[in-house]
Amino acid sequence: MTVTAPSAPAARQVLPAEERHAAELAFLAAHDTGPRPPGWALTPRAVVTFVCGSDGTELALAKRRTGLPAKLAIAPKFVGERALVERCVVTLAGERGLLLTGEPGTAKSMLSELLAAAVCGTSALTVQGTAGTTEDAFRYGWNYALLLAQGPTPQALVDSPVLSAMRTGRVVRVEEITRCLPEVQDALVSILSDRRVSVPELTATEDAVVSAAPGFTVIATANLRDRGVSEMSAALKRRFNFETVAPIADADAEATLIRRQAVAAVERAGAAFGVDDAVLDALVTVFRDLRSGRSAEGWDVERPGTVMSTAEAVQVAASLGVAAAYLPDGDVLDLLPGHLLGVVRKDDPADHGRLLGYWDGPVRRRAEDGSAMWRRLWDLRGSLR
Repeated sequence: MTVTAPSAPAARQVLPAEERHAAELAFLAAHDTGPRPPGWALTPRAVVTFVCGSDGTELALAKRRTGLPAKLAIAPKFVGERALVERCVVTLAGERGLLLTGEPGTAKSMLSELLAAAVCGTSALTVQGTAGTTEDAFRYGWNYALLLAQGPTPQALVDSPVLSAMRTGRVVRVEEITRCLPEVQDALVSILSDRRVSVPELTATEDAVVSAAPGFTVIATANLRDRGVSEMSAALKRRFNFETVAPIADADAEATLIRRQAVAAVERAGAAFGVDDAVLDALVTVFRDLRSGRSAEGWDVERPGTVMSTAEAVQVAASLGVAAAYLPDGDVLDLLPGHLLGVVRKDDPADHGRLLGYWDGPVRRRAEDGSAMWRRLWDLRGSLR
């Protein structure tokens, strides 16, 4: 008989925030020993620092700890207003529900993940909202084999992510809450008000009511483009503090973020990122012009109906990086118009004409002003047909 050695754990494409930034989380827990809300892994101030970074300043430990560096600069992870992050942290410290709204691709889910990882040490307690999400995802289900064998017992009960968070005093994330049907959403109303879940099938046991441990709260996200799909009830809205995550205002900050995330994506694909900064600058300029309806020079631009989000720009930059690495024949700039067309015409066929209009406007004018980069892009107009 041949004995096969156990295989090594499979590599993972993306690590959760609590694993990806484990060193920073451990350092911040030791660095800031101030008061913490019940159940929190870090102080509120340290949570803000974790998300927004330490502005390049190296933080120092008051006392050396085994396995931790004496000093560490905390990298920024979310590009946005620090005041927004501070309001989010205050909401969570008050154990109130937090709802992050905004256009698709504005890093709502990333901010939700970072906050959950910093507050309670895990971002894994997550419900993905869809039209098929049932109330069980917010309350509980059953192990039907045990249910048939034993009847309704605590052992047969299957906790939802929400119920698990309640038991352990952690943060639960509800992604795309407005994709859930209204009657499913409203399961959260009593949970956020009473902070307990009744299990009527277990009325004869002490497990019939699960009460939330200190620290439990909910972070939900909702896309503005989904408004009206499954509108939240007034009762549920009142149990959340709403915070809008806007597109990145600063062009340089957006370009830096796009490069960083595109580099990471290409490296996961097993290659080095080989796209010139000039090409990335052109990509960012196009996205920002079409998103705002006005070019950097102040020329009017007809906005497409689709969302020209930072997340979409990252995907285009990553695609260019993969093409440069694995299909090196030709100029990667030649691929940019085709990728832009793929982004623009997702929703409305008329957006194809709007992209052509952008080429006939700002792209042509920049080419006429003598820019070699934009001259080359103008020459590629035919690839948009």
